[in-house]
Amino acid sequence: MSAQRLEETVGTGGVISADAAKAADLIARMESVPFSKWHVWPRVIMGSATFFDAFTALALASATPVLIQLWHLTPAQVGYLLAASYLGQFAGALVFGWLGERIGRVMSATFATLIMAVFSLACAFTGNFYQMFVCRLIQGIGVGGEMPVAATYVNELSRAHGRGRFFMLYELIFPIGLFAAAVSGAELVPVYGWNILFFLGVIPGLMITVLVSRLPESPRWLIRRGRFVEAEAIIRQIEASTEKRTPVAAVPVQSQAQKSRWRELFSPIYRFRTLIVWVIWATAYGVTNGLNNWLPSLYNTYYHLPLQASLRFSLLTNATQIAVLLICIFIIDGVGRKAWMRTCFIIGALLLLPLAVFGANDVTRVIILVTLSYGVMSTVNTVLYLYTPEIYPTRMRAIGTAAGTCWLRLASAAGPIVFGLMMQSIGIESVFLLFAGIALIGALATTQMIETRNRRLEEIAP
Repeated sequence: MSAQRLEETVGTGGVISADAAKAADLIARMESVPFSKWHVWPRVIMGSATFFDAFTALALASATPVLIQLWHLTPAQVGYLLAASYLGQFAGALVFGWLGERIGRVMSATFATLIMAVFSLACAFTGNFYQMFVCRLIQGIGVGGEMPVAATYVNELSRAHGRGRFFMLYELIFPIGLFAAAVSGAELVPVYGWNILFFLGVIPGLMITVLVSRLPESPRWLIRRGRFVEAEAIIRQIEASTEKRTPVAAVPVQSQAQKSRWRELFSPIYRFRTLIVWVIWATAYGVTNGLNNWLPSLYNTYYHLPLQASLRFSLLTNATQIAVLLICIFIIDGVGRKAWMRTCFIIGALLLLPLAVFGANDVTRVIILVTLSYGVMSTVNTVLYLYTPEIYPTRMRAIGTAAGTCWLRLASAAGPIVFGLMMQSIGIESVFLLFAGIALIGALATTQMIETRNRRLEEIAP
């Protein structure tokens, strides 16, 4: 659609600049092209970075049962060690969310992935609790920076119709990364030692860094910065990948003169969206990461299962997550983000309650109920990476997503610490009761979400 046609759609009462008309025209052209072979490569490469992110995040959980004995760690120290990465992720989300708006989505993701790779090597050579704490803290900066920027990038390459499925196929790589870390931990750690997982991350991480750096920048970000020539060159590549078109009307786009500001998260139009999504981030990850990071050590030290059996039962948890997520991928654009997340929170809470009410002495019952609860609720985490970029405009999409993930980092840091302290002082049943209650708070928050399925990004967030 031409700039002249856009002016006609605005009507006699509206006047738009030439730049705004050009921006709207370019975005309309992007929206008119169905998903094609062009979209596959950026999704696969950015997905590879996200896979590495997930693998890195869970590597320590598989190593922890060995480190407990090797370094004589207390439950409280284990909690702090697991929390170290999340504290770094909090800082990384803030820094790279800001960089994502300033230097672009691709370069920000590149630097974040490089940090992950370099400090994976550093973690492998640590020799005590304090060294590992520092290395995981710094590595966490990269882990925390990559995910929100990558999610923003993939979201911005998507068109309105079918965006949920397109994005969730990318996000599927994250639980696969968790699954790969669990498989590697179960099979390799008992044979080659705890640091093998960190060594495994170095070379692939450096290769992924190079591939990410070569990706095309987000056209929406380029348009937002007024770099129309670069944006149009990329859009022409997208158009050349298929002859199919779905005509869409151009809609007015905010001028690039409007700067990205953190405080706009609390402006009248976005304040309530921000608060609600923060609650959902905190509750979802507080429960799921609190469980997932502790499970290998819980099975091994509390229920006295053999190391390899403990790691394999933890593997079952991640396999369940992938199975439920596959269902989510094919129905998320039908049922919507709101209904899916609310249902998962409720089911997850109901599965944990029997362990709090009737006791958690039977390891078989714990494995079944915790595995199912985690598998269901962990899909909320994935949908959040789809939903959060949708509710903010391009000028603040990266910082809005990063700010949301900050709450996941805080909750994920608190989850393992609370788990360890409560298990040591009150008992394991109290942990399951607390997590069930937190999940119900998350379910309540989802009732206040706005629905975003099959709506154009520029329509959802002006």
